[in-house]
Formats: sequence, C-alpha cells, structure tokens
Amino acid sequence: MADIKITDLFDLEHTVAADYLKGFTYPWEALAGISDLILEIGKTLDLSEYDHPEDDVWIHKSVTVFPTAYIHGPCIIGEGTEVRQCAFVRGSALVGRNCVVGNSTELKNVIIFDNVQVPHYNYVGDSILGYKSHMGAGSITSNVKSDKQLVVINNEGDHIETGRKKVGAMLGDYVEVGCNSVLNPGTILCREVSVYPTSCVRGVVPEAHIYKNKDEIICRKK
Repeated sequence: MADIKITDLFDLEHTVAADYLKGFTYPWEALAGISDLILEIGKTLDLSEYDHPEDDVWIHKSVTVFPTAYIHGPCIIGEGTEVRQCAFVRGSALVGRNCVVGNSTELKNVIIFDNVQVPHYNYVGDSILGYKSHMGAGSITSNVKSDKQLVVINNEGDHIETGRKKVGAMLGDYVEVGCNSVLNPGTILCREVSVYPTSCVRGVVPEAHIYKNKDEIICRKK
C-alpha cells in the first residue's frame, strides 16, 4: 500500500502553508480550512512587498498578471509567479513562488507549492499540488463524483473515507501529468509519478511510477 501522508508526498520547505499542513495527517484533511489560512497569512504580509488590490487578495509585487486574468479572494500569489491571459482564480487559492497559472486555467480551493506549472487550459479544484509538479495542457482535476456521493480514497484495496463531497487530486513533488488527462476525485499521485497523456486516473499511483493505463503502472527505472 502506497504512503499517502502529507509528509510522504510533500517537502514542506516549499510552501508558506507548511505549519498549517503539519497539523494534519492526510492532505485532503487540509482542504476545508484553506480560505481561513489565506486570510490569516494575508494579515501578516508586508505591504511593501505585496500589492493588496482588493479585500482578501495579496499579490507579490514581482508577479506578472496579464490584463485579462481574473483574481478573486481569498488569494495569495507568491513571488515571481505569472498569471497569464484569461486565467480564472475563483478564490481560496494559495499560490507559491515562481509558479505559472496559465491561459484559461481555473483555480479553486487549492494549495499550490512553489515552482508548480498549470500553464494551459487546466482546471484545478479542491487539490494540493506539490513542489515542481506540472500539469500538461488540458489536464484537469475532477473534484465531484458523478453520483455526488462522498469521495473515498482507494489505496490498493484500502478504502479511506474523506467525509467530503469535493476532493480533487493530490500531486506529490515532481509529478508530471500528461496533456488532456483527467484525475478523478480522490486521485493521489505520489512523488515523481508520471502520467501518460490522455489518461483517466483514479486511486493512488505509488511513488516513482509511470501511469500508462489502469492495467499498466510501472516502476520508473533508476
């Protein structure tokens, strides 16, 4: 059974949410408090370094925001990040340093670690994306089951109740998701996982594996 605790998936040196995340065992447990976390951190930010264009929105002065992007609070966007044309930040988005929020990408209730790229036509909702993870063009996190039941994490026969109707995907550090892939509700991609393009992924993919399809998940060669 794959290790899916917060400490297994993420290097907490690469997010301002580190202390918050240390209070939980599993990453989906942190989803409920993201808005409050952003508001708490926002009050501590140095306004000589951050713009505060409206209530509950803090954007580092080094951030590039294209004119057609929409940003709604609560939201913090860290140093050196790009928010490209027609990006839609719906709120409850904690975006780290040196990230790319790309054209027509939508974010909602997320923690995005430093150096993450969601650069083209991505939907990321109720999810946590670890350090240097990357989602290829058109790949999305699906965060609600079609039957609207509570999301269950399936980890090699072990079924873990989340108690939440909305859970997207948890991407560990250095994860690569191929173009036009769908990560079904409750998907967990452990560190250094790669997903082939146009995949439909559910459940847990163990660390350092390559997801080709549901019947072919192979260990990455060292």
